[in-house]
Amino acid sequence: MGNQKFFILYFLLSILSVYASENCPVSRCSSDNIPIRFPFRLEGLQTKDCGYPGFDLSCNNQSKTVVKFPYAGDFLVRSIDYTTQQIQLYDSGICLPNRLMSLNLSGSPFVPAGYQNYTFLSCPTPLVESRFITISCLSNSTISVLATSSRSIVASLSTSCRIITSSLIPISLSVKNDEWFSSQLGDDLELTWYSPNCNECETKGGICGYKSNTSQAIGCFDNSKEEKSPDALRTLRVIWLSVAAPFAIIVCGIVIFTVLVFRLHVPNSRRVNQTTAAESLQPNIAMVGLDENTIESYEKVTLGESMRLPEGPNDSTCAICLSEYHSKEIVRCIPECNHFFHVGCIDEWLRLNNSCPVCRNSPAPSPIHAISESV
Repeated sequence: MGNQKFFILYFLLSILSVYASENCPVSRCSSDNIPIRFPFRLEGLQTKDCGYPGFDLSCNNQSKTVVKFPYAGDFLVRSIDYTTQQIQLYDSGICLPNRLMSLNLSGSPFVPAGYQNYTFLSCPTPLVESRFITISCLSNSTISVLATSSRSIVASLSTSCRIITSSLIPISLSVKNDEWFSSQLGDDLELTWYSPNCNECETKGGICGYKSNTSQAIGCFDNSKEEKSPDALRTLRVIWLSVAAPFAIIVCGIVIFTVLVFRLHVPNSRRVNQTTAAESLQPNIAMVGLDENTIESYEKVTLGESMRLPEGPNDSTCAICLSEYHSKEIVRCIPECNHFFHVGCIDEWLRLNNSCPVCRNSPAPSPIHAISESV
């Protein structure tokens, strides 16, 4: 009976591999030659079964790969790294800083490495053109736009320049600790995804995909089939349909019949013990992040002119974005450990993690607090 189960497992895996490689082949927009495969799918060329929800791509009229965000619009895809699960994007209008000022990634499966607070300033060109790095796509001969995360530079220019906005800007790991003018804002936007998690499969040289067209379970398939010629695939399909498929059906029928007969003769107590033992071996599924109701239940505080935080192990800087707190900013407190962070920073963190980013303690549920008075 053990050999029969082995044969069934082998042929089922063969079926799944044929399904994944033949029904969801790698696609490309011819111009940029980016390989598009699970969890991504190319609209019009691949069915919905070939991609994970939220990972739809398309080709524009220049045959370049496009990703569309629900609240941020279209971006062009520079590259996709399936092993590290990162996607590199750029703006078709060649002015990424303009879009970063109001970028909203809600509703998409992609997140940046982190966020940093930048202030965008509009200054007279003669005042700043030889002193600071400006954003050329937003500047002209009379007015220059620049962005910085340095409070001291903002203060020194506040009398001569107009503050356009201060925003939390998504950044990559390479600029996470930069506190100078952000020439990097014109670079590509680097995002990552955590679900589906195909890192281990891709590292081993496999390809992720649905196990079947009727299941949402994710499997890992042999990548060697991608290198086979169409003639070899047709030959493999003929062999499978004429020999392997009928044999697999017969073996499955024999095993099912054997299992049914065996179960009829097993005492009820033994079946109960087997079921209990099997259930005890089921792995616990760890929660990745917290839900919105739990996050919103944690206390929020509006900072006053003194920018003083309530008592606790805190300083004047948010440990996530590394920016100093300002008056009238809203911060959120983690229960138990009483660590404070910017609301935007900690909310994004808690959606992906269930522990404090400083002490790594898992916060307990806390009663809902309204935004408290300024301190």
